[in-house]
Amino acid sequence: MTHSAIAAGSPFPSLLVKDLDGASVDLSTISDNADWKMVVVYRGKHCPLCTKYLNLLETFKEKITANGVEIVAVSADSKAQLEMHLADLEISFPIYYGLTVEQMQALGLYISNPRSEKETDHLFAEPGLFVINEKGQVQVIDISNGPLARPEIGILAGGLEFIKAPENDYPIRGTYS
Repeated sequence: MTHSAIAAGSPFPSLLVKDLDGASVDLSTISDNADWKMVVVYRGKHCPLCTKYLNLLETFKEKITANGVEIVAVSADSKAQLEMHLADLEISFPIYYGLTVEQMQALGLYISNPRSEKETDHLFAEPGLFVINEKGQVQVIDISNGPLARPEIGILAGGLEFIKAPENDYPIRGTYS
């Protein structure tokens, strides 16, 4: 089995997913309210750790968005699964559904089969987090092969504040391979 991740500094690919109204949304597009974007890929409704992580992310939303970083989340869940999941989520950032296997592969995400039909009924991405800078480049990448390893949100929020401060002139790291 081989795995290849999206390269740091490369353009974040155009990936169309769906919002709750069924409209197509391009994950690579940064809103007019921000100059950077954080795309959080979560496993889906079946994952209680994802629910906790998304709810915790909400508690840091103000600090992150005040720094010009838009937050969105996405999974391979269906619209029905996302609608059911909303009952357990206390978030105000956009959340999308319909991430395809091809899109997961384009991002270099680890992909898993459900353990049983009780878990879910489709392949799903393991957690991933991508921060896209104002040039559309991948500035920060975090990819995990399981639900237990994810970036600590408080450290990430502070790190983004440091990276974005013009006086720090902080480059994209990890570009040598």
